[in-house]
Amino acid sequence: MSKNPGRKNPLAAAERADRNRKILIQVAVAAVLVGLVAAIGIGLAVRNSGSGENSPAPAATTDNGAIRIGNPDAKVTVRVIADMQCPACQMFEAANGEVLKKAVEDGTASVEYNIAAFLDRASTTEYSSRAANASFCVAEAGTENYQTWLQAMFAEQPPEGGNGLPDSKLVDIATSAGYTDPAVADCITERKHDAFVQSNSTELLKSGIEGTPTIYVNGEQVESQQAVFGKDGLAPVIAEAAGQ
Repeated sequence: MSKNPGRKNPLAAAERADRNRKILIQVAVAAVLVGLVAAIGIGLAVRNSGSGENSPAPAATTDNGAIRIGNPDAKVTVRVIADMQCPACQMFEAANGEVLKKAVEDGTASVEYNIAAFLDRASTTEYSSRAANASFCVAEAGTENYQTWLQAMFAEQPPEGGNGLPDSKLVDIATSAGYTDPAVADCITERKHDAFVQSNSTELLKSGIEGTPTIYVNGEQVESQQAVFGKDGLAPVIAEAAGQ
């Protein structure tokens, strides 16, 4: 029996601190996702008034409006529904971007990126739509550097409620990622694919998407927060789907 029953147990205190930290992370992620669900419906209702629903799909897109990276015959298909203004999407990219690049490079998986514009109300310049348009602009020029571009875009993600990145910065990021064709810059500044961005975002909502990021592996939604937001958390999910 302890001679000093009033003394705190340092191990128990450390365990409590770690447990509280995990709870705070989960609460923060949940708060972001709840806020996105509310903003998505409002933002699209305002933004989509008058947008064309039969806008032609940009080159390099799949039937569901995604940008496919990697071998379409790979054993695993990862589908990522994201918004470039979404803080939780930035968290997902930071946690799993390298996992997805490696899976594409070694042929384990192809990745389909559905980049939507749900969060125009989170900036004063419709950054969500402009960034989504830029996504299709660079992919149309070639998908080899797309994941490098995506990583750079999320690294430069502007805070919610601000002006968003200007078009000149979007052009600079595309150029630094290897998209040097002047046609890419023109596509970004002229918002060439804006009508498609709006109609495709609406179609994603109609399909049942309620927030971003939403991740699927071989058609099954990934529900685990550890897999989506934990460091390299998607790696074991992909490996299991590939039978490794």
